[in-house]
Amino acid sequence: QVQLVESGGGLVQPGGSLRLSCETSVLLFGDYTLAWYRQAPGKQRELVASIADDRISNYADSVKGRFTISSVREDLKNTVYLQMNSLISEDTAVYICYANAWGQMYWGQGTQVTVSS
Repeated sequence: QVQLVESGGGLVQPGGSLRLSCETSVLLFGDYTLAWYRQAPGKQRELVASIADDRISNYADSVKGRFTISSVREDLKNTVYLQMNSLISEDTAVYICYANAWGQMYWGQGTQVTVSS
């Protein structure tokens, strides 16, 4: 069983930046994908960004040019980051870490990001 633990959410003003982190409880290897989803109140969960093999990234159109996903493997765990710049109110949501490895899907508990003045 893989557990995902997110951190880094909070309140930020429009135009500001935040960096989210998500650590896995075990080291993932082989073919795996790490990603960030988000879910705003009253809306469906949507894919924000994903990264495969620690190098192949994909972004939702709404965040291209503003968000950057990256991942590293160290100390027997994986960490996936989401650097969010130029935040706007529409980015307000619970951001949820996701991993797909060994044919299984894993989800974190989520971290709240609120963009407001």
